[in-house]
Amino acid sequence: MREPKWENCTEEEVWEYVAWTLAKNGIQTMLVGGAVAAIYSEGIYKSGDLDMVIMSYMDEKVPELMKSIGFEKSSGRHYTHPKCEKFVEFVLGPPGIGDDIKIKPAVRKVEGQTLYLYSPTDCIRDRLASFIHFRARECLDQAVLVAKKFPFDRKKVKTWCATEGAPEAYELLLKQLT
Repeated sequence: MREPKWENCTEEEVWEYVAWTLAKNGIQTMLVGGAVAAIYSEGIYKSGDLDMVIMSYMDEKVPELMKSIGFEKSSGRHYTHPKCEKFVEFVLGPPGIGDDIKIKPAVRKVEGQTLYLYSPTDCIRDRLASFIHFRARECLDQAVLVAKKFPFDRKKVKTWCATEGAPEAYELLLKQLT
């Protein structure tokens, strides 16, 4: 896989390069969080970090593999590249949105490797979770960006918002779509 131009790369380019390298070496990951919204919004929203959940048991190879592609461990679970503004963080799994840990990822095939990320529906729920629980208005805006570009399971999002005790979040989302 071709290395991105680090100085002006997108979240998608960083994600594909890192996830592809890990997958090629037997480590499956799932991209979660705001970087998924950046990808689905086609760059309208920009995230400075990429949150990845390791879904395999070979995580002891991660530091070595990240170093092999130019990333250094900066602190805790954060990895930075000297030429890239974005950083990668490996977050604890399993992937989940609120209490829902039965996440079925979207799949992308890249140069012979299978890469995973939140589906548009789960990306919308994830962004709404930050809106609901952290009162982060910008996360509602991110959910709207994704919902405008992709079909999503409205019933699942509506039910999930009600389960989270915030049915009004779904109504705000719909209001912004009209």
